[in-house]
Amino acid sequence: MKLKKMLLGALAALSIVTLVACSSSSSSTNELESIKKAGKLVVAVSPDYAPFEFKALVDGKDTVVGADIQLAQAIADKIGVELEVSTMSFNNVLSSVKSGKADLAISGLSVTEERKKAFTFSDSYYETENAILVRADQVSNYTSLDNFSGKKVAVLKGTIEETLSKDQLSDSNIVSLTTTGEAINELKSGTVDAVDLEKPVAEGYLSQNSDLALASVALTVSDGDAKAVAMPKTGSDELADVVNEVIKDLKDNGTYKQYISDAAAQTSSQVE
Repeated sequence: MKLKKMLLGALAALSIVTLVACSSSSSSTNELESIKKAGKLVVAVSPDYAPFEFKALVDGKDTVVGADIQLAQAIADKIGVELEVSTMSFNNVLSSVKSGKADLAISGLSVTEERKKAFTFSDSYYETENAILVRADQVSNYTSLDNFSGKKVAVLKGTIEETLSKDQLSDSNIVSLTTTGEAINELKSGTVDAVDLEKPVAEGYLSQNSDLALASVALTVSDGDAKAVAMPKTGSDELADVVNEVIKDLKDNGTYKQYISDAAAQTSSQVE
């Protein structure tokens, strides 16, 4: 009887260990395998940031296009799955990845130390360039950053441009808005005096708005202010390897720069 009890106790202990091991195994997610199993790659974007991501009429249909969308397609092709683009406001892009609603965020995202605490980031695929848009009839008034003192400068909420503006235009009134289109409209109407944004994005809006111009000065961007792909903090090691491989290929052969050029030429068909 005593031996029987000892055997039963040992079996019970073994069952507990097995359950814990299984629980631990099931709780660790391999993001790459999950994407393959689902048969699709869900990418979160905010489509008002031409030439990176924006809406345009393609064969008469409202479609999300841009350099980042082509990057997303290249990643999906590498994995061997379909691409699903999930659109939202910029300040919801990262939270969509964190909640599991999207597999990746590719939306002109800059890497910050704060973001790195919550997400895994790929290698950079594009180095940030800054620009300040003003009304064309006032461009001669802005020849130094000091000229923006006391002025209203609009930025996209949650972007590196918001941080740069607050740091380098401390005497300006920084107005954080949820979409780039809103910022441009407020500049055109005179509600704000300038908009600070990514240079290719600024050039995209310039191609459509002859009443706007680039100021001859811009904010200083550090080497670390580059665009990268965001993915879940845990379980993304293999996924990051694939993403980085795609990025390396696109950078080495100049394809991503061609994506930028192609998208810039397409902004004339942008849908607001």
